[in-house]
Amino acid sequence: MTEHDHGFSDPPPSLLSRFVRWIILWVYRWKGWQLEGGLPDTRKFVIAGAPHTSNWDFVFFVGATEKLGIKPSFMGKNTLFKWPMTRFMLDMGGVPVDRSKRANYVDQIAAEFARRDELALVIAAEGTRGSNGEWRSGFYHIAQAAGVPIVPAWVNNRTMQLGFGPAITPSGDYAADLGKIADYLLSKVPDEPRFKQLAAQVKRLKEASDD
Repeated sequence: MTEHDHGFSDPPPSLLSRFVRWIILWVYRWKGWQLEGGLPDTRKFVIAGAPHTSNWDFVFFVGATEKLGIKPSFMGKNTLFKWPMTRFMLDMGGVPVDRSKRANYVDQIAAEFARRDELALVIAAEGTRGSNGEWRSGFYHIAQAAGVPIVPAWVNNRTMQLGFGPAITPSGDYAADLGKIADYLLSKVPDEPRFKQLAAQVKRLKEASDD
């Protein structure tokens, strides 16, 4: 991103952030990851990534999106953006979220989407690495509130592959949209236990809505 709606250019990245990004890209290339699929022809979207089993996941997504000409962003507690880390966190794509504000984090991120010209927000939809594979709905509410599409993303650490699926515009039917995402992810990594758990979650959501 080079400009925001206020019309002023962003300051150049700090030396530290440029060095860290260089290291990340070097690791991505050195590991020999293979990229499948592209990103939508739009300037704002949510990347819902899974499975979240390693702290390296974001590194690989940074490398993949860099290859596609996109700078990914991520949410972080606003306390992480205090001096002397402010410039570094922003340069790395961090979007501060203030949990103490009356406005919830969904509204805060939706406002950030509205403020910016470009924003590719990466969210680990499972929440934590300790997840059993079920997805939290935060990513969906953010995309819906911001009026942006969701791009499902997957990693396969066994085959050193990762990829991006087709953009899905939230319809308001969470179970149906999550079902589309689950079907896509299982088509790419059919033996991933967490994706099977996601499909089971979708089934339960649909059964509950039919009651």
